[in-house]
Order: sequence, then C-alpha cells, then structure tokens
Amino acid sequence: MGGVGRGQRAHVVRPGDTLAKVAKRHGVRIADLREWNRLGKGYQLQVDGMLRLTAPATPLPAWRTRTETVTATEANGDPAKACPVQPSDLRRIWVRYIDYQGVARNGSLIMHRSMAVPTQRAFAKLYHWRFPIMVMQPIAVNMPTLTDKSVLTSGYECRYVAGTTTWSQHSYGLAVDVNPRQNPMIRGSYPNHTYLDPPNSATWLARERYWPGMVHAEGAARAFTANGFAWGGRWTTLLDYMHFSTTDR
Repeated sequence: MGGVGRGQRAHVVRPGDTLAKVAKRHGVRIADLREWNRLGKGYQLQVDGMLRLTAPATPLPAWRTRTETVTATEANGDPAKACPVQPSDLRRIWVRYIDYQGVARNGSLIMHRSMAVPTQRAFAKLYHWRFPIMVMQPIAVNMPTLTDKSVLTSGYECRYVAGTTTWSQHSYGLAVDVNPRQNPMIRGSYPNHTYLDPPNSATWLARERYWPGMVHAEGAARAFTANGFAWGGRWTTLLDYMHFSTTDR
C-alpha cells in the first residue's frame, strides 16, 4: 500500500495532515476514512501512521498482546556462544500489528523480561496510530515467501556489534529494530556511505519523505521514546533509524 493521489490504497500521515485534508486529497469522505480505519471520535492523526483509502475485507480488530517464556534453544541456539543474558531473563512478546497491506497480524519478538511492559506499550501505540510494520516473526505465517530476514522487526539477538567483539544491546534484550529496510543504519556521508545496513536500503535515505514504515522523530519514534527507549536516529557518529535501546547504544 502507498502512494499519493486519487486511486491510491493508503496514505501515510505527514506533518500538518488532518482527516479533512486527507479526504479532500484522495477524493474520499471523512466518514469513510473513520470507518475504514476504525478511528474513534476525537482521534488525532499521528505522523507516520497509515490510513486505508478503501474499505477493508474485515474491520481491524482490537489490539492484543501476551508474553511467554523462551527455551534455551530459542534464546541462544548454540550454548557455546555464551550469550550475556540467561534464557530465564527473556520473554517472547506477542503483539498485534498492521502490515503494509493494512492487514492486522500477530507477531512476536524477544526482549529482556524487564522490558516486556515498555515494549508492549510502544507497540500498542504503533497499532493505535496505524503505523505499519513490514513483518515480524513467525515469518512462515506473516510472510511465507520472505527470504531476506534483514527486514524483520525484532528484538533480542545474540550477536556482537558489527565489526567488533562488543556485545550488541540486542544480546541483552534491551534493543528493538523497526522496519530495517525503511530505516537503515548509515555511517559516512551520502552518497559514499562507508556502511549501509541493510545494504539494499539506499532508497530510504531520503528522510524528508513519508513512506510506509519510515520512522521520523515527530512520528513513530515517539512510541518508543515515550516508553524509556532512546532512538538511534538522533545519534551523531552514525545514524541508526531502525534502532531503539534503553541504554542509547
């Protein structure tokens, strides 16, 4: 979903948008926008949110979440890696999210147990703001044709910071990456970046644009910063637009 103008299926909210402006721009009724997106009375549009411009096959369901414990295999895979957090301190967090087709799905990510509630609150905001997420686990259900796992919105992963032997904050379950392709990590100046991750994400370096899944300071980033996370999009030595962590690392 995406695009601008009449005949498009979705509209990504920009600064200054109102329901009246969006309705006029796309030739639809305000009442239909409210119905198609299940916007309650007094709902305020949120930057980076995505509004349907056509009737959905089924109405969006209410937001849901739950947590469960994880096994040592799920947490670390290979015990020889000696990951820095015990599996008993991790939780799988299930959240309902909206994908790029405007379909509600149930996805999960693993975080430190101390971050379960802040993570749930952040994803609840994203859902209520109608912010789209490309894909979350389980891939076999949410995007069975996916082969590039670098696009996953995810949390815990037992790994080092790229190019170092320092544990990533993901290894402690204290960091979340949101829509990596649309919110890349960059080091160096455009167009000769010394590092771009994911490598196929150069299209989304134009941060003045508002496309599905992009995170902006005045938009989706606030769902996490309001819940104790710092945003890598505010760093100076590099920019990591996908990355939210409790330690600002």
